[in-house]
Amino acid sequence: MRETPQDLQELQALLDASLSRSGSHLRSIINDERTLTAEQVSRVLRGMCVLTVSTVTAKGEPRISGADGHFLHGKWHFGTARDAAKARHLGARPAISAAHMRGEELGVFTHGTAEVLNPHGGEPAADWPELLAYFKEFYGADGFNWDEDVVFYRLRPHWMTVYAPDFDKLVGGPSA
Repeated sequence: MRETPQDLQELQALLDASLSRSGSHLRSIINDERTLTAEQVSRVLRGMCVLTVSTVTAKGEPRISGADGHFLHGKWHFGTARDAAKARHLGARPAISAAHMRGEELGVFTHGTAEVLNPHGGEPAADWPELLAYFKEFYGADGFNWDEDVVFYRLRPHWMTVYAPDFDKLVGGPSA
């Protein structure tokens, strides 16, 4: 788990606020018995998690695509080819929604803004060296031309909720 106590505190505040301002229908499905704490979310979302990412075209049309999601420091991180439609959409309109689902056992739903971590020819995010080391370890140092081929994003969430009816099942045994 890469989350600091501050990361977990911020994530828990986001989860609580998001659920509290959700509609009655969503709250009838996701409630205290069928959600996770920030610490539990961080335990469950290890390694690469397939994300469904939604962006918006210049005409205002939604587009859904897949991405390798990595949940680090309480936020989603993902990459794509610099010339991908997803990158063009996010460059012009950084509003984004993402979902990670595992059947009926887990659903993580997030809305926010995409922040470029390694802009082409620009100043990278302050934590880019740490994140780049993680991605190179995960994908292999020679997996990409890290400066030219791929652009990585952090999804800065303004809303996130988690559906998980059985945490023990997700982690393979009773929680501590």
